[in-house]
This record gives sequence, C-alpha cells and structure tokens, in this order.
Amino acid sequence: MKKIGNTGSFKNFYSNNQIYVDKTEYIYNLLNNEARVFISRPRRFGKSLTLDTIATLFETGVEPFFKGTWIYDKWTEPTYPVFRLSFLNLDNSSLDLFKKQLNSIISKFANKIDVKGYVENTEPEDSILCLLENLEDENRQIVILIDEYDYQLTSNINNDDLYKQFQAKLKRIYANIKDKWAIKFLGITGVTRLKDVEIFSIGSDIKDITNASTYSQMIGFTRDEIKKYYIDYLKLATSYENNCSVDEVTDDKLESMLDKMAQNYDGYCFDEDYEKKVFCTWSVNTFLQLVADKKKVQFGEYWYDNGGLPSILVNYLKTHKLNIFDYLEKGKFIPIATNDFKNPTSLTSINQNVLMCQTGYLTLRSNLNYAEMLLGIPNGEIYKALTSLLAAKFFEGKIKVFNEKGINIIEKGSIEDIVSLLNTIVHSVPYDNYPITSEAMVQSLIQAYLRGAGFDVLSEVHEAKGRADLVVNTGNRRIVFEFKYAQNETEAKAKLSEAVEQIKSRDYGNIIPKKNELLRIAAVFNAEPKVRAFSQYQLVV
Repeated sequence: MKKIGNTGSFKNFYSNNQIYVDKTEYIYNLLNNEARVFISRPRRFGKSLTLDTIATLFETGVEPFFKGTWIYDKWTEPTYPVFRLSFLNLDNSSLDLFKKQLNSIISKFANKIDVKGYVENTEPEDSILCLLENLEDENRQIVILIDEYDYQLTSNINNDDLYKQFQAKLKRIYANIKDKWAIKFLGITGVTRLKDVEIFSIGSDIKDITNASTYSQMIGFTRDEIKKYYIDYLKLATSYENNCSVDEVTDDKLESMLDKMAQNYDGYCFDEDYEKKVFCTWSVNTFLQLVADKKKVQFGEYWYDNGGLPSILVNYLKTHKLNIFDYLEKGKFIPIATNDFKNPTSLTSINQNVLMCQTGYLTLRSNLNYAEMLLGIPNGEIYKALTSLLAAKFFEGKIKVFNEKGINIIEKGSIEDIVSLLNTIVHSVPYDNYPITSEAMVQSLIQAYLRGAGFDVLSEVHEAKGRADLVVNTGNRRIVFEFKYAQNETEAKAKLSEAVEQIKSRDYGNIIPKKNELLRIAAVFNAEPKVRAFSQYQLVV
C-alpha cells in the first residue's frame, strides 16, 4: 500500500510514494479562470498544500511531480518565479519586527530572481511596490502565494492597538499589489474573512472564492475520493471492524464503514448552494493511518487533538463567553443574518457564530440566497470536541465524579450513585437562564459534563437493533443510558416503562468489545417545576 501523507508539501507525495488525492482538475480550472483569489478554510484542511501544489506547478511545470495526475498532459504554461509568503513566519507582537522580517523576505526574493533597479524601502508595502514596478519594466511576471494572511490579526483580537496597527499595514500592502500587471497569479489563504482588510474592500481585484460552488471541494475529501484513493486502508478498517479477513469484505460492509467515517468526519459545506460537502482531510488521514498502525478501528477527535483550540478562539474566549446551550443539541440549526456571514467587518465585532464557522466548529446548513441562513455542527468529531470545550468553560472547572468516599461514580458507583450524579449535573444549571426543555437537551447536557470529566462518551450509538441515547465506556464497565423527558410524575412513570422496554427489545450495549460489567439505565427527567430531576429510573438486566 502507498503511504498516507499528512503534509503541506506537494513534492513529498511524489518523492515518498504517498497517496495524493488528485485535486489538479480544480487547480487547472482555477488558474485558467481566475487571476487573483482568496479562499478561507479552517486549519488542517489543506490550504497550505493547495498553495504548494500551485507553486510547484508554476515553478517546475508538470515534470516530474505531476505524473499520474489529471493535469499532467493538459498544463502548457511556462514556468514563473513564485514569491511564497506565510504570515505564520512573521512576528505578531511587534509591528517594527514584522516590517523588518517582511522587508527581508521581499529583498531576498528580488535578489534571487535578479530584479534590476530594486531597492529595499523602509516600509514593506513600498518594497513590494518597487519589486512589481521593476518587474513590469523588465516585462516579467511572478506568482505570489500568501498563506495565513490573517495571523497577525487573529493573534491580537484582544489587543486593540496592535490589531489596528497590523490592520492598517495590511491594507497598505494589499493596496500596493492591486491591479499590478507583474502578478501572473495571486493566491491568498487564511482562516477569517474580514472586510476591514483591503483584499475584501470595494474595488479590490481579489475574488473571494471561499464559498464558490465550483471550488467548494477543491480542499477537503469527498466520499468518492476516499473510496478511490484509500481503498486498501478502507478494506483494512472494514475487516477489523467486522472481525473478518480483507478478502471477506463486501461492498455493503465497505459502505457501512464509510457511513461511520462520514458520521465522524464528513459534513463540512463550503458551497453557497449547499449541495457539496467534504470530509476533514487531517481526520481521515489520521484515522486510516492509526487503523494500519494499531490494527483496530478507533474514531478519535483527531482534528482537535492535533492542535487543540485554534489560537483565534483562545484569544476570543479571553474576553467573550460561548453559551453552551447554543451548541448542545447536535442537529440544531443556528440562524444568522446572511450579511453577517458574508461581510464580517473585523474580529473585534464579528458575529460569534460566524467566527465559530470560520474556525471549523460550525458549517453551512443552508444556501446563501436569502437574508437569513443556517449554520450547524458538521459532524460527530466536532460535536465531541465542542461539548468538551464548552463543558470545561460552562461548569468552570467544577466537574466532579467522585463521591464522599473517594469512589469514581462512573467507574464503580451503584445505580443510585449514578442517578444522584445525574441530578447533580442538572441541578448545577441555573434554570431561569437555561431551562431544560427537551430530551435532546437532557442527553446533551449529561454528555457534555461527562466528556468534560474525560470519559469516553458516545451519543446516538448505532447498534444492530437501534440507537442508544448515551454510552459511557470505562476500562471494565459500559454504561448505557436511555433518557426520556416528562412534564409530570404521571407521565414520568409511563415514560420509564417505555424506556425499559426500549432497552430490552433492542438489547442496547451488548456489543463488541465486551466489558466485564454492563449497566443499562433507563432514566426519566421530570420537568415539573417542583421536581426538575430524574425522578424515575431503573437498572435494566
């Protein structure tokens, strides 16, 4: 099997015999139809790889790195010098140091390609203007590729003075590259799209293709691409999941594995028409690599685990609060004004949900044709990461699972201990501000708390005969919860019988891998004002 490569270098796929999911048809169409573009994607999606692929194409042509790709026998452009610039490599705490570093990079490039008449100026915007004007005098063109253009801004979301300094400097830099003939192609990437930067202002010649349907699957993997390029790894994962040999893997079993991967890693939509979706590239690569390494299937939160909370959100949360109940219901749609989504002015005033979308925690759940649009959580991986994050913030570090005797209630407690913990959880929520109004909210709140405590918690777990509400796995114990929501005690008793029957008839929790102890608990939350607790519960054997 070819190796899996989580890399930002296109040449590595060729040199190291790694799997490359061929995106060159998109790139060919992009370069033939656009001259100056911006595209936003969350981290670890493949922005840098996309820019590096374009750079390699312009620098070397198709030989030898593009052999076997769609573009190989179609690209006929000559080569061009490529000015690569990653703002991640420039200082974000001092404008003077930032200017010095950027000037040095511009001058080094000018000297490398021997630009006659180039002189380094005090301000980098003047240096780049000098570079481009002298190139035009020489009738020469270059390609400019800028990665993570917004790094200095996102790093200073809580430092208004520095934010404005970098904002003003970026405006002048982009103003000086506007309409310059010497630029054959300009590609810019970042996480945020901010109207207070020159590249998005009225009159800018840079086209924002972030949600353009044509390029919505240029970055990220489609289901068909995973099936085509990772088929050997898919068969391996399917064989481990079904405890059979690779030769015994059927198409139905393979599709079932893809369904599980989709539930965890698919669902991102960058399409203004809300028709096309993609999987997170980092998560797919990491999941399949670990299948090969560990010889078992393990659906982890790989995107979040790799980098933790994006720095932009870390900075945002220093001065802002996220409401946990806005995101607890997995399938909830979040309405916002389409103009807020399309035209966020600055990080200091950005709509919270737009920021959550730009950083990868929410995604499109409707098209962009109307005054109002919808956002939602893309998949299971992000839901788990988000609930863990928000639980830690919401419960303010007061998540406890040990009783007064020092016993871990989830690992070793009785059913009475466990239900008591459930009631502690719901009682910790101020009802006036956060009323519990549905079964889904009950389930999500319990899940958030237990995930915040560090437990392996799964919701809506698909089993042979149905879906368990919540499953908690420890070293030796599996706890299956079936929750119900009732308006009063009479209804609670009826709901309990319903929950018990559901667990029995569908045999929840009796799945591989087996655990030494299986607890199956039916629990009904009584929302009557005088109760507001799990008043009815039963251990189901």
